[in-house]
Amino acid sequence: MGWLRYSNFMRTTTDTVRKTIPATEIKRRGLSVIDKALKNGPVHVLKNNEPAYVIMAEDQYRELAKRYRKSYLSRIRRSLKDLKQGRVRPHTAQTLIEELHLEA
Repeated sequence: MGWLRYSNFMRTTTDTVRKTIPATEIKRRGLSVIDKALKNGPVHVLKNNEPAYVIMAEDQYRELAKRYRKSYLSRIRRSLKDLKQGRVRPHTAQTLIEELHLEA
């Protein structure tokens, strides 16, 4: 797999290195190159030498979607709790602009 390279163009908070594959390589060799690369996690596809896409396995996608939904629901619950405890004031866009001393 000489075309598969490890790059530091994207870093997570733990400073891990991402796998990248040029889009031209996928076009040339087909999806089998993706299947092989996905065994070790998501693959970043480069288009014009820039990151353009991320491909991940279905189970990884489902886990990501599950975590996103859980986080979303958690934020909604916290907002409702704030509302019930009176920590929320109704505003219009105009009153918010005035309160923040912004220009409309």
